[in-house]
Amino acid sequence: MPAPSESAAWTLDPVLERDTVAVGDLPLCRVLLSRDANYPWLLLVPRRPGTVETTDLDSAEQTQLMGEIAHASRALKTLTGCDKINMAAIGNVVAQLHVHVIARFRSDAAWPKPVWNAVPPREYEPDALVTLIETLRLRLTPKTR
Repeated sequence: MPAPSESAAWTLDPVLERDTVAVGDLPLCRVLLSRDANYPWLLLVPRRPGTVETTDLDSAEQTQLMGEIAHASRALKTLTGCDKINMAAIGNVVAQLHVHVIARFRSDAAWPKPVWNAVPPREYEPDALVTLIETLRLRLTPKTR
């Protein structure tokens, strides 16, 4: 868990806030779901103030981030049965470090190209959104031994 002073200073970029729904928190990252129902699409945002690049994290946090990306990727692939998981940390529009984890299907509207601006975003049906978030929370919760 981050120190209280760190978590108090951390805020989510307004664009990410607008375009996503919170799923929950992993030890380092806030997990968000893109509101675009065209693709099952998670974003992982390290809860560290001022973080723009992965190199802004210390070595332990970089390792933690990679583990959380792998964990989210496995959960999303298991849940969706997708053909491929795409991962990206671009940050040209939103500087705050965030990693996209996107389930891709050979049948999706953008395949095999990147998803950005391929088709207009599509909203989730409210019940489908609630169900997906609940399922993701279950799959992302670390299992106790």
